[in-house]
Amino acid sequence: MNVLEFSALIGLGSLLAGFLGALTGLGGGVVVVPMLALLFHVDIRYAIGASLVSVIATSSGAAAAYVREGYSNIRIGMFLETATTVGALAGVGIALYVSSNAIAIVFGVVLLCSAYLSSRHYVDGAHLPPSKLAQRLRLNGAYPGPNGKESYNVTGVPAGYGLMFVAGALSGLLGIGSGAVKVLAMDRAMKIPFKVSTTTSNFMIGVTAAASAGLYLHRGYIAPGLAMPVMLGVLAGSLIGARVLMRARVKVLRYLFATVIVVLGFEMIYKGITGRI
Repeated sequence: MNVLEFSALIGLGSLLAGFLGALTGLGGGVVVVPMLALLFHVDIRYAIGASLVSVIATSSGAAAAYVREGYSNIRIGMFLETATTVGALAGVGIALYVSSNAIAIVFGVVLLCSAYLSSRHYVDGAHLPPSKLAQRLRLNGAYPGPNGKESYNVTGVPAGYGLMFVAGALSGLLGIGSGAVKVLAMDRAMKIPFKVSTTTSNFMIGVTAAASAGLYLHRGYIAPGLAMPVMLGVLAGSLIGARVLMRARVKVLRYLFATVIVVLGFEMIYKGITGRI
């Protein structure tokens, strides 16, 4: 396989990753890192570095469309980014001193936990009493529905903020943009409707990834020849996914979210345990 064929295959796989990332709020990195590590046998730290660059591109591409359409809650995103950025810096510090196999196992466990939580029934904040803290911060909002604007209330702000620190740490450690944990934190703890959670996650992941990517670049783990096709593929896929999300059914998105990350989670754990990463 020559360089051109290798880049083309990586670009095609990254396009699919970006498409799934935009639909589910994962940011594409949750598919890019296993793809590079398992299929193309790229060192996992270089895979994480390329993934972080692609996550920034995804946020820039898909998030712009979501903000324009009125799905993203910018106040929630800006508020929670303060927690994810600090967490991301902590995660990078851990990643630089942990073995590749350990990172792969943690990655797999995080994916399986995310799949389990996302498949369970939840109640959004549309019919819940508003939280006093959310009201002070003006986090409640509305998003476009089939019958016009649908209002929702935000609750569980302290729990959601704490989970965002964990999400940021996982971003720095695993290079996934931490979209899985961000979506679940907003979806579960804060009772934000799923479409608002996924779109706001896409808005946030660029800032979180940028904090991590700077340190990976400093350590030499971002290879331009690898990061470029990954970034272009994920960006194109995220723009396609952003258009599809507007018409997609939430139940279908949840099943897609869970199925993809269960398969990748088991594969990463197996490879990590057997020392094949």
